[in-house]
Amino acid sequence: MQAVIGLEPDLEIVAEAASGVEAVEKVFEYDPDVVLLDVRMPGNSGIEACMAIKEKAPRTKILILTASDDEADLFSAIKAGASGYLLKDLPTEQIAQSVRLAHAGQSMIPPHMASQLIAEFSRLSNEPPKDAVGGPRLTDRELEVLSLVAKGKANKEIATQLFISENTVKNHVRNILEKLQLHSRVEAALYAMRRNLIEPEA
Repeated sequence: MQAVIGLEPDLEIVAEAASGVEAVEKVFEYDPDVVLLDVRMPGNSGIEACMAIKEKAPRTKILILTASDDEADLFSAIKAGASGYLLKDLPTEQIAQSVRLAHAGQSMIPPHMASQLIAEFSRLSNEPPKDAVGGPRLTDRELEVLSLVAKGKANKEIATQLFISENTVKNHVRNILEKLQLHSRVEAALYAMRRNLIEPEA
């Protein structure tokens, strides 16, 4: 992995860690833009490390890179705040590109696992929301942004569609995640689907 990332002129490895605990420590020390974690790690698991990192360094994007295609690991990673779930048999150039996309705010899930996640979304969407009454209130603009995030739109696409700046979109997304106490765009998409907040395409 060091060789793969190290060959990319626009990517720089700032630290490596041999365990989940050390990974969390390194994040606090170096404040990286993106972290690659395995699900199975000595000490804390990658999922536990992901949760700790998102709690203390929410700006840092996290990619879970693993050999496990267990749907339970996928759901746990997304719930913990991971921006992507990558399998180790992914071509090396795609791993580097995934780091760039994560830094840009995109979410990545293997195509063959996406159907599992969608099925889980569908199941949850049929459950009555536990916090439907007295939940956090989003502004009309935040609801618009959330709907587009749930459709998988990138910040630049949202900015173009709503005629606002990309920085304004980033601020809205950050406010949405803070208000809803969520960790990632994928969790925000799940929230929108459960509450039927996704507007149909014109």
